[in-house]
Amino acid sequence: MFKKILIANRGEIACRVATSARRLGIATVAVYSDADANARHVKACDEAVRIGGAAPRDSYLRADRILEAAIATGAQAVHPGYGFLSENDGFAEACAAAGIVFIGPTPSAIRAMGLKAESKRLMEAARVPLVPGYHGADQDPALLRREAARIGYPVLIKASAGGGGKGMRVVTEESAFDAALASCQREALGSFGDDAVLVERYLQKPRHIEIQVFGDTHGHCVYLFERDCSVQRRHQKLLEEAPAPGMTEARRRAMGEAAVAAAQAVGYVGAGTVEFIAEPDGRFYFMEMNTRLQVEHPVTEAITGLDLVEWQLRVAAGEPLPLQQHELRIHGHAIEARICAENPDANFLPSTGRLQVLRWPAHVAFERTAGGAQAGAEPAAVRIDAGVGEGDAITPHYDSMVAKLIVWGRDREQALARMDRALAHTHLVGPQHNVAFLRRVVGSPSFAGADLDTGLIERERALLFDAPALAPALVAAGVVAHALAQERVGEDADPWSRRDGWRLHGSALRRFEIDHAGAHLRASLHRSRDGAMQLQVDATAHAFEARPLDGDRHDVLLGERRLVLSAYAVGENVALFTPDGSAWVREVDVLAHAGDAAAEGGRLTAPMPGKVVGFLVGAGERVRRGQALAVMEAMKMEHTLNAPSDGVVKGLRFAAGEQVAEGEALLDFEPATAGTATA
Repeated sequence: MFKKILIANRGEIACRVATSARRLGIATVAVYSDADANARHVKACDEAVRIGGAAPRDSYLRADRILEAAIATGAQAVHPGYGFLSENDGFAEACAAAGIVFIGPTPSAIRAMGLKAESKRLMEAARVPLVPGYHGADQDPALLRREAARIGYPVLIKASAGGGGKGMRVVTEESAFDAALASCQREALGSFGDDAVLVERYLQKPRHIEIQVFGDTHGHCVYLFERDCSVQRRHQKLLEEAPAPGMTEARRRAMGEAAVAAAQAVGYVGAGTVEFIAEPDGRFYFMEMNTRLQVEHPVTEAITGLDLVEWQLRVAAGEPLPLQQHELRIHGHAIEARICAENPDANFLPSTGRLQVLRWPAHVAFERTAGGAQAGAEPAAVRIDAGVGEGDAITPHYDSMVAKLIVWGRDREQALARMDRALAHTHLVGPQHNVAFLRRVVGSPSFAGADLDTGLIERERALLFDAPALAPALVAAGVVAHALAQERVGEDADPWSRRDGWRLHGSALRRFEIDHAGAHLRASLHRSRDGAMQLQVDATAHAFEARPLDGDRHDVLLGERRLVLSAYAVGENVALFTPDGSAWVREVDVLAHAGDAAAEGGRLTAPMPGKVVGFLVGAGERVRRGQALAVMEAMKMEHTLNAPSDGVVKGLRFAAGEQVAEGEALLDFEPATAGTATA
């Protein structure tokens, strides 16, 4: 076994590899870019080496610098993780030339499976089922058009060297073929440097099912069962589960044996995934092979009790596979959700910003905490694989994934319940994210009923997108509970020290003004002399109680309903998390906004990460105290920034549409009674 390895990656997969290496007593070396100097994966390893600037092309894609780091630190092997150089045959060859083990397949296997058209010719020779299509080298547009007509519309045009949904178009009729082909070729050339395409029959209601395979240097190859990865957005996976719902033993064996045949056709060594597309009648076809560990490998670990990274390390060190096919078993059901910084309502546009709040469900395991090469270790009910923590930033330089949330249950029903609860107790504030969207998908009739195919998200669009806002009474209850907790001095404080509205005689009334989901909400809290409270919202009164629990959690009674919610103060706003969903609200201070309210509290710095919507003034313009100067958008809400005093706007620091960090000055402002100041 190796004594030291270098992990040529970042984020959660680098942390994941480091966890298994540490358990096996293997020292680890991290590499990092300028953007990742204080990243979690750097701290997870025994030593770390800087390899370049923030952009991947200046760091994580620099094979020469990574190899220099491996040689300088005495690493015997390099684990590439996934993405970056993990499927780069040139990097694998360079490792071998430097006398360093590449923890992955041979360069020839990477090359053979890297080109879709070439891999399909190999699979055809190995008698692995293929989707009817054209995979030839002749790329004449007229020939491709004739082949599409022979296959029959609709057809799918795919970049031969592609992946991740790039260079892919569905064509439903012949008249649209030429334009789709040209667009696909341009995208393929820009993304992969190769405009070759293949044309295949487009399946109407396909499931995306992949088989985990493992080969060693002793001629052994096994399959570790299947994963269903049908739930996708933009041709990229969002939810994965194992085993695939509805899979029969006969079909599992057929797909597993086909995957092994695919791997053996190229002399495969290490971890790999053979991806199939399956029709409702059970027919399945080879799509491609990923010659690396997959993002969704934890669900396979959960149902087998195995550590796949440990298997990678043992195979790369020359050991035989720890288990044979007949020794492998499925235990229970596992589901993985990819938590990403993105906006589902804006076509999943990636988001950036600092993770001001990042709280996971209680009793969670981080990466692997048990298990090994032998099967049978029961997994944690909830597991988190993350490369970031609270306070870290999601930058535009890398993938938008924040973490992977994995649950395991004795059966799919229990796994679904655990996933719903785990998502409900995942609290993320900062960049926009998909946690609430994932919870809606998991609870949708299609997913809950295992009616799975790659069109699920579109089919459930009405339920999944533009979700209704939380009920006003629940929003008000959260804000009031948070405010009362902030004012609590202590249960044993004398009455004169309390700030919760206690009165010696009579009752107390407190008003709350709340901005939420584009609307203004008015609520009032009535407290009688005996301490009983009523919360009035929209002319409806509710019995109310609020008791702070640990940290930011509150036990709340609203009418006849008792619930636990969490509230986090973020700048001038409050983030609420309730069993019904989450909300981002702003409590308006009634006293501060009375009278000359508009002039109070002017602020010219960003209250949180967001985007500049526009400026309402220009450079050199004189303004009055309280005048609106700029509008920015953050957490789906617009925030107007006002002048703190009379003065002159000396200059604007951003343009409309630009992203700004929390606390960043938006403009230069000169007060009328002082010298030039930067606001």
